Amino acid sequence: MFSHQIWTRAFPARRWLCHVCAALCLATSPAWADESTTALTLEAATRKATEHAPLLDARLASQDAAREEAGRAGALPDPQLVVGIEDLAIQGPGAFTAGGDPQTQRTVGLTQVLPSRAKRQAQRDAAGAHVEQAASTTVMTRLAIKQQVAAAWISAWGAHHEAEMLQAMRREWAVDVTIAEARLRSGTGSAADVLAMRTEALDLENRIDDATSRESQARAALGRWLGTPVKEPLGDAPDFTVLPHDESSLLASLDQQGNLLDWPAREHAAEAALEAAKAEKHPEWSVGFTYGSRVRGLSDMVSLQVGVSLPLFTRNRQDRGISARADDLDAVRAEHDDARRQQIEAVQAAWAQWDALGRQARRHLDQLLPQANDRTALALAAYRGGGDIQPLLEARRDEISHHTDYARMLTEYGRAWAALTYLLPEGDTP
Repeated sequence: MFSHQIWTRAFPARRWLCHVCAALCLATSPAWADESTTALTLEAATRKATEHAPLLDARLASQDAAREEAGRAGALPDPQLVVGIEDLAIQGPGAFTAGGDPQTQRTVGLTQVLPSRAKRQAQRDAAGAHVEQAASTTVMTRLAIKQQVAAAWISAWGAHHEAEMLQAMRREWAVDVTIAEARLRSGTGSAADVLAMRTEALDLENRIDDATSRESQARAALGRWLGTPVKEPLGDAPDFTVLPHDESSLLASLDQQGNLLDWPAREHAAEAALEAAKAEKHPEWSVGFTYGSRVRGLSDMVSLQVGVSLPLFTRNRQDRGISARADDLDAVRAEHDDARRQQIEAVQAAWAQWDALGRQARRHLDQLLPQANDRTALALAAYRGGGDIQPLLEARRDEISHHTDYARMLTEYGRAWAALTYLLPEGDTP
């Protein structure tokens, strides 16, 4: 795979044999675990993260809650129990007593509100849209977690290899320092040459510390998603030259990509809100039944009431609500269209970045790195033969710069690969 070749071919065998072996066998890294520890691959990291992510558990709980709410949407409201006293006398000797007047009766009854069928259907549609949005949010969250896990894993992988590469160069710098000290003792060199070599060697140590720190930070980010500190070595990286989908198929499947998955549900919710506003123009009925008990041997009474709402002033009430909800729906559709355009831009930009980084990595591998190594070898040979130290220092600096740029370029190449790989739910595993 290219991601393996670009590491192993970056260093000539005569100078970088130890480093090549380490790059091919990441699981043997003693910095994080012993040789018996199983290496953590990118696939294993994403799988473990999605199995134990609290954020994903929260999304699943919200999805269950939405289903429960949908189960009761559109149901009739609970009936009301009514208890009271009717025709209570307020004057005379029996004032304010239940038996003071023969017309007074103690009542108990039930009232049931009957919303319109359109209103109840709008409630069911809104609940269904909520379920749909909760489900799409769960899928979006899973993809987002995999993207972040992949970015952290690749960052740790790239920083680890950068540190290994610089550590291999440390041995070359040690040889250069030894040569400078030998020339000083023989009288053909100077103390300034030795100091210059030692200064550059210290700068190399700073670069190694920086790469090691970035690896630790990336491992911390990875541990945030895995739930445990990541101490094990990292396995082989996927082949960054191979993507599960080409650019045209990605652009043809925008609505199935993570950033756009919940927009249909948003539109459905806005449509349900519009239908609910329209349903407000339908009368709402209510039915009531009351039983009244009278004293002094008088017969008991029953009452039956039927009520209906009267939407008489629809122009300034219901019609305005309908217009507002229609505008909300237009806004959601316009935002959805804008989101699709943004996603097209994001896909094209990510593809261009991935493609350019791949070509740059090839160019570094095939041309820049070999030339930098050869230049250093020539400068070192000239210095061994009594030449000036400055060409060697410049060659060493350029060599380190090219290899550092190459290592970081590979990390960015991998991150660009991950951004495209985890766009679609069915293509979110390497």
